[in-house]
Amino acid sequence: MAALRRRDTDAGPEPVVRTGGGLLPFGLVDVDGPSMVPTLYDGDKVVVKYGARIRAGAVVLVRHPMRQDLLVVKRAAERRAKGWWLLSDNQFLGNDSRDFGAVPQELVLGRVLLRVSPSVGWLAPAHWLERLLCRWPLGRVPGLAARLGVFRGRLSPSR
Repeated sequence: MAALRRRDTDAGPEPVVRTGGGLLPFGLVDVDGPSMVPTLYDGDKVVVKYGARIRAGAVVLVRHPMRQDLLVVKRAAERRAKGWWLLSDNQFLGNDSRDFGAVPQELVLGRVLLRVSPSVGWLAPAHWLERLLCRWPLGRVPGLAARLGVFRGRLSPSR
């Protein structure tokens, strides 16, 4: 599970996310765990836009439906009647919607935009840019779409 490490200084077992200055709906969070490998690794720092529109393929920050004090990072596979079906990028680890079902929309906090540490990596290109990067001629440039955050892996939302 890609849980988040504590970013604030107050004591307590539950993860906390710093929400930025209040005017902008952005936050910086630390990834803890291997469930999003190879997209995100343990110790990566990511920027989250709270309240952002979610679409299939996006990396999202959510409250775990069984432990709402735990924040997790998963990939939104598809929208269902009861919420978002979320999957881990690491196919060898579970603890995603295959275990706990669809996550209600009110538990989806925001979209992960980019990794800022240890290296910068964009995870959420605009929809028009994603379409452009997947079409000819840009779609023929090896690795270009992946470097700019386009996820081309298979999302198999079984169950």
